[in-house]
Amino acid sequence: MRRILPALCLFTGQLFTGLALASDTTPALPYFPGSQYNTAVPTVEQALGYALGSRITEPAAVLDYFRQLQQAAPDRLKLVQYGKSAQGRPLFYVVIGKPAHLSALDQIETDMRRLADPRTLTNQSAEQLLQNLPSSVWVSSTLHGNEISPVDAAMALAYFLLAEQSGKAAHILDNTLVYIEPLQNPDGHHRFVSRYYATAGLVHSADRFSAEHNEPWPNGRTNHYLFDMNRDWLALTQPEIQQRVKRLQQMFPLVYVDSHEMGGDQSYYFSPEAEPYNPFILASQRDTLQWFGQNNAKKFDELGYDYFTREIFDAFFPGYGASWPLYHGSIAMTYEMGSARGHAYRKQDGSVVTFADGVQRNFIAYTATLETAATKRKELLQRFYQYRQQALKQGNKDGIGSYIFPVSRDKAGHQKLMGVLTQHGIRVEQAQEDFRACGQSYQAGAYLVNTAQPTYQLIRAVLDDSVPMDAKFIKQQEERRANNLPDQIYDVTAWSLPQMYNLTVNRCSSAVEVSAAAVGPETLIPGQVSQTDAAYGYLVPWGDMAAARLMSAALQQGFKVKSADVAFTHQNGKQYPAGTLILSKADNPGLAEKIGELAGRSGAQVEGISNSWVLDGPNFGSGQVKLIPKVNIAMAWDEPTDPLSAGSARFVLERFIGYPVTAMRPAQMLQSALQGYDVLILPSSRTGYQNALGERGQQLLRQFVQRGGVLIALGNANEWLLQGKEPLLASKQEFKTSERKKPQDKTQVPGTLLKAESDYQKLLEPWQADPDWVPGFMANARVDQNHWLTAAVPPQVKTIYVGNQIYTPLSIDQGRNVVTFDSADKVLAGGFVWDENRLQIAQKAVVMVQELGRGQIIAFTQEPNFRAYVDGMHLLYINAVFRGAANASPLR
Repeated sequence: MRRILPALCLFTGQLFTGLALASDTTPALPYFPGSQYNTAVPTVEQALGYALGSRITEPAAVLDYFRQLQQAAPDRLKLVQYGKSAQGRPLFYVVIGKPAHLSALDQIETDMRRLADPRTLTNQSAEQLLQNLPSSVWVSSTLHGNEISPVDAAMALAYFLLAEQSGKAAHILDNTLVYIEPLQNPDGHHRFVSRYYATAGLVHSADRFSAEHNEPWPNGRTNHYLFDMNRDWLALTQPEIQQRVKRLQQMFPLVYVDSHEMGGDQSYYFSPEAEPYNPFILASQRDTLQWFGQNNAKKFDELGYDYFTREIFDAFFPGYGASWPLYHGSIAMTYEMGSARGHAYRKQDGSVVTFADGVQRNFIAYTATLETAATKRKELLQRFYQYRQQALKQGNKDGIGSYIFPVSRDKAGHQKLMGVLTQHGIRVEQAQEDFRACGQSYQAGAYLVNTAQPTYQLIRAVLDDSVPMDAKFIKQQEERRANNLPDQIYDVTAWSLPQMYNLTVNRCSSAVEVSAAAVGPETLIPGQVSQTDAAYGYLVPWGDMAAARLMSAALQQGFKVKSADVAFTHQNGKQYPAGTLILSKADNPGLAEKIGELAGRSGAQVEGISNSWVLDGPNFGSGQVKLIPKVNIAMAWDEPTDPLSAGSARFVLERFIGYPVTAMRPAQMLQSALQGYDVLILPSSRTGYQNALGERGQQLLRQFVQRGGVLIALGNANEWLLQGKEPLLASKQEFKTSERKKPQDKTQVPGTLLKAESDYQKLLEPWQADPDWVPGFMANARVDQNHWLTAAVPPQVKTIYVGNQIYTPLSIDQGRNVVTFDSADKVLAGGFVWDENRLQIAQKAVVMVQELGRGQIIAFTQEPNFRAYVDGMHLLYINAVFRGAANASPLR
């Protein structure tokens, strides 16, 4: 790799000499006052053929450089590959330390894990660890692939630590182990870099409107499946985050830096964070953040770099990379550099920020952080240990001793959630016998999370129904809203994992004492088949994703799968829910030899039956039992779809149940007329579908549905279905509720008396305004269980509500409102919502079904696949795709 990279750099070094970022008088990067460097350690220029900061480094070259550093200093740098991205690129980090620390790395990491569990330590052994262990800092760069300077700044930091000779690096490494993960999202970064250089000309443009600064869809921010991975640290849906969380628990670094970039008109941001803070972040942690912020500020002042703190980026949502370590007792911080998003960017004030500027400022922030961690080694270790020690007793003080999951339904969902909790480092147990706790009886198989754990704060943050937001902050936001200013709530305000999985959890004031077995990190356990040699065939009870995985695999292997639209009772005495899969041996030669494998890989429970006799409900030859077709799914892709919506909608089908989806751009949708497809999914859109599809597109989709297709619209995609002379969907969008009358278009109007402040406020309200934007709360919704779309879905589900779109329910002659928001007094399940929105959202449509010709339109007014972590909504989505196609009547 080293030998071919210089050839790749001809673009910069020979053909385009005008692309250099720095003049001859600019100090070479990395610049650290008073530093001298050992020439035995290769610079970026020596290793890759271009000067640091003069070119955005590709993922393969980043790995190559760190391999060369390891060759140059094998006693001080260890490279660890811990996984691969979705596209197969290596995920790796390096550990840099003095030789004595690096040679004892395994023992140091073992000792940190011991320190993380005070239950295993005596006071004497804990004190010995506090005296001997080094501090530790983990610097993670470029989780968003188009945030470019942190990658090269990570290379600068590694070079500095290995080559610097004035004693500054030695002081750090004498007291600190430094973990550097230079590139968290190699797939997104590769996408950005390759596309960026494809637009470059003779001289790089600093114009914000140039092609260089306006990425094509879907841009480089996301990973392969278009996920914003900085929102995935709770759900752990993405392999990059899953593997990273596992690695962090091998060491429990005392300090974690998540290095990002922000809009180019801003300067540099570091801790402390903005309000509101999550209440499960302790005051001692907030105090520690001040240490790092103040020393960063000191170093920036010395070099004349601008910065800001306590604005924009809050610490309320626990699913950020810079939040998750806090709930384990570490210190975690977000660093944000105003991005050049290329080689150079002209700011609104006329100044130009360069890629090299970003590399240098990040480098200084990193070294300042390491300096603080080295100086505060003992204090950081003590505070980490005290956090974990106090957590063991905090449950008793708060009156929460345990969380109990009865497992009354959705065994696959429970298994997945318990595996995710275990991956987070939370101990989960499964009762091996019946028991009573806090006045309630539970059966063997119930899951338990006792709170006397070092992860107490994390347990509360992810299992409580709602985490309260600071009342003073909410009051400030209400005042801003009254003045037509945007709120300062940065992300969703609800994320309870039991709610997102739509599972029941009970809280008990005491710990549960029962014979129980520890649960492992597996999110899927192999399913089993009863009566493998059954004469008639097999039933697979519907109601969880395990059954959906089996259906997916069976269809792709060519088996015929039937499904009942309503519940039935078989002659064996068991009642089976609506949606239950029916696979007969007569329809499926060779099924008996395959059914065990299908069950094992899917996790589904399969029951053999000797005959088809049904005591109650439809027989298997009834019109209420449908053949599930091998569905051919198309999904709108590229502009104008929202990448996050498209990515999660595709991910749930392809990765959660293993069913392929064909991505199709709007122009090709029009060209192909969707011939050969059974289902079309329209994700949410960033700019609307009117320009991309227009009237012709509506005609095409109408014909597609009329001939038996299923159109599934997600989120704001429904807005386009309401447009045109003949709207595809009979619903309407609502304006914000208001008592304001239509303004008169005259220059003089009748006089009014404003007798109270409230009269004045009403006069300020705009006429026919959109509802206020809702950052994200958890909503209760009611399910009409007398419809095929809701087969095996419980009577109530929970959905994330984000945005401001409210749709009127369909009238009974137009279609069915199969899921609706709960009443105003019950709709709020968790998080925060403006009161006016809560009142208006109540009873409105969540999921609508409207028949058209031989097919149907299924409208999800909120994203059922939001970040792929609202698992309780996924069965509705799967039903829409497969049961929707089964209940259409195309001429096959």
